[in-house]
This record gives sequence, C-alpha cells and structure tokens, in this order.
Amino acid sequence: MEKKLKTLGSLSAGPMQVFLDQVKLADDPLKLRIKIEYPEAAALLAFLDREHVLLVRQFRYAVGHETLEIPAGKVDPGEDPAASALRELREETGYRAEKLEPLFTYYPAVGYSSEKLTLFAAAGLKRCSEIEDQSEIAAVETWRVSDVLDWIHSGRIIDAKTALGIMACTSGQAKEWLAGVFPG
Repeated sequence: MEKKLKTLGSLSAGPMQVFLDQVKLADDPLKLRIKIEYPEAAALLAFLDREHVLLVRQFRYAVGHETLEIPAGKVDPGEDPAASALRELREETGYRAEKLEPLFTYYPAVGYSSEKLTLFAAAGLKRCSEIEDQSEIAAVETWRVSDVLDWIHSGRIIDAKTALGIMACTSGQAKEWLAGVFPG
C-alpha cells in the first residue's frame, strides 16, 4: 500500500488537476507519483444499423494527429452519464438516439488518472441538428463495424474507448441487444 506524504506540485487546466506527490511504499522506499484528477466521462457507439457505426474524426494534441473515435466527453456536474452520452452524440454528430444501452464502466488509466468512463450503445438514430462542436470535430463518418474491427487490429484505430466499445458490441450481451434492436 502506498501512503501519500506530501504534494510537491500541482497544475490545473480546466476540469483537470495534475498532482506530483511523494509517497511511501510498504517496504519503506520513497517514490514520486503523478495523479491526474479528471471528471467522469461517457461515450457511446452510435449504430445506424446493425453493421454501421458513426465515428468522429478529430485532432488529438497529445498524439499529434487526427483519430477516428466514438463520440465521447466529460459528464457535467450533476449530469447522469446516460444524459451526457446523448448530449455528446448530439453535439459531436448532430444525431439523437431513441435507444440507449449501458455496456460497462471502467477506468481508462488507473496508473495515474481518476477518470471513470461509462460506455453505451445507441440505436434509433435520427439526424436532428448540425455538429455543435465544429472546433473539435473535423468530420462525422459512417463505417462498417467489420472495417473498424480490422482497423483496431492493424493499429489504425488507436483510441481505447473505441476499441473496447467495438469489441464489446461484437460479442456477448451487447451483441444480443443489437440483434434485438436490428432483427434479421
């Protein structure tokens, strides 16, 4: 077990706070740990039909290039993750969903971040507006799920939430839910 002794430095940037802490390990050595406190987030796989999903193309500063990802974003204070996922879908793609299925909740980077992300699958999509996040989203694209799976395995899709979501929706309970939503 690690015990925090003191915070050596911190940085705040919007909703994120970063701490450099000195900790004591059980076997006595002192170590440094970086901890990022980040708000809860929500993401969803938006299915146009059983075989096609919406992805957003956006530039990611941390990796230095555009990525293809599922719609996602932080949960606002007092907001339910499901409501957040639907809001992000509308803001990033201009679509709304009639059906929403929770898949699972996970921590994307437990080694250094407190971020918790809830992943959903959505169906019954209807175009309702223009993209609201035009400064973030370069394009909304429709792709075959089988192509996205291939891109995950080849390294073209590098985003973890997208990879986990697509893999979850091609097996188990999520696959059964999709079969019920899109029979045949």
